[in-house]
Amino acid sequence: MDDFFVHETAVVDAGVHIGTGTKVWHFSHIMSHCTVGVDCVIGQNVFLGASVKIGSGVKIQNNVSVYSGVEIEDDVFLGPSMVFTNVNAPRSFIEQKNYSKTLVKKGASIGANATIVCGNTIGAYAFIGAGAVVTSEVPDYAFIYGVPAKLKGWVSKAGSRLYFEDSSTAFCDKTGEKYELRNGAVFLVTS
Repeated sequence: MDDFFVHETAVVDAGVHIGTGTKVWHFSHIMSHCTVGVDCVIGQNVFLGASVKIGSGVKIQNNVSVYSGVEIEDDVFLGPSMVFTNVNAPRSFIEQKNYSKTLVKKGASIGANATIVCGNTIGAYAFIGAGAVVTSEVPDYAFIYGVPAKLKGWVSKAGSRLYFEDSSTAFCDKTGEKYELRNGAVFLVTS
């Protein structure tokens, strides 16, 4: 008996590992040698390319393709119809299997219809607005949106805006956690 759920219309190829509590919904396709962590939700019409690694607690909304070369860490949210690319200069008449690596770090959220150009890293707990086109690296805790996406501020682990207007210190209004802004980067203060 499986300890995960795969809808009868989904296709799961040989050599796939699916963690406990994960749900794979209608018309999704998980290609060979993928690893999907525990307690994930793979929405309708999701495609996971060969050997893709998906962490635990990940939510992939409907109509998302995660191609070979993309790695998703734990607790990431991928909004409906967001897009990853995997080749920087595609041509239909040139076979290109040398995919650029894209990493989405722990806790990041990517909004609906956003596009992530390959070869970039999305920082931990970053928040990418709906429809954004990400063409460069995204720092941890960054709040970005637009075309092309630009840094518009900072967010906490809980997704609340952080305001560093008159100080290098800010607090999450949901958790009270303290954050510091140092040299253009945000850090959670653990002490």
